[in-house]
Amino acid sequence: MKIVIIGAGRVATNLAPALQQSGAQVLEVWSKHRATAETLAARVGCKAVWGDLSQVTCEADLYVIAVKDSALAEVVSALHPGREDALMVHTAGSMPLSLFADAGHVRGGVFYPMQTFSKERSVDFTQVHFFIEASQTEDEAALFRLAGALTRNEAFVHRSTSAMRRRLHLAAVFACNFTNHCCTLADKLLDEVGLDFKVMLPLLDETVAKLHQLPPSEAQTGPAARHDENVMGLQHAMLTDQPEIQRIYDMMSKSIKNSIT
Repeated sequence: MKIVIIGAGRVATNLAPALQQSGAQVLEVWSKHRATAETLAARVGCKAVWGDLSQVTCEADLYVIAVKDSALAEVVSALHPGREDALMVHTAGSMPLSLFADAGHVRGGVFYPMQTFSKERSVDFTQVHFFIEASQTEDEAALFRLAGALTRNEAFVHRSTSAMRRRLHLAAVFACNFTNHCCTLADKLLDEVGLDFKVMLPLLDETVAKLHQLPPSEAQTGPAARHDENVMGLQHAMLTDQPEIQRIYDMMSKSIKNSIT
């Protein structure tokens, strides 16, 4: 399969090499900026294209669009001329399949890898769940095969509607993004007394390890889960000079208490 990667951000930086290693042929990488296009293109050994989307080749079988959500509709519209028969997919969790039809493109799809991505760290795609949607049955089957080549585990490839994917993305924000932000707050609290955040890593590792065996509600521990008002009162008082963190502490503690029957 001949593929063009549209975008050179965190998702594209991880996905392009993985697709190439799975046996796909990456023809080009496009980015708005020359430097990012050339960096990722050099990594996968393909042509770099930047700026004007009309310069992207029309010879690809698949265009994987990995750009920010707010730019998706504009990018799809700009790619459409001359590529009417190609399959185009986006990688976004919350954006609908319908944006391809809205741009007049018949063959559209979603190729959503549910994972957190950073340019500084390579993701193991054999541990990534993919959620697939397509406007045509044969394109859905092709995307299932492509995702299967990345995961090497058909159980990690799922059919998903746009509504299901939006809920999935929301759940991921709670499980991943909010959790990471809580770690950022913990890092701030530790730094104030000269402690390194790395002391938290064994605790976090065990927290995640438990979730492989227990439902999250059963794995919950801590003063709020115990309804320990004495400890919660003391910790609330410790945050008096940091009212925003204090409000988060109180809100989370209340939510945990209400979830424990």
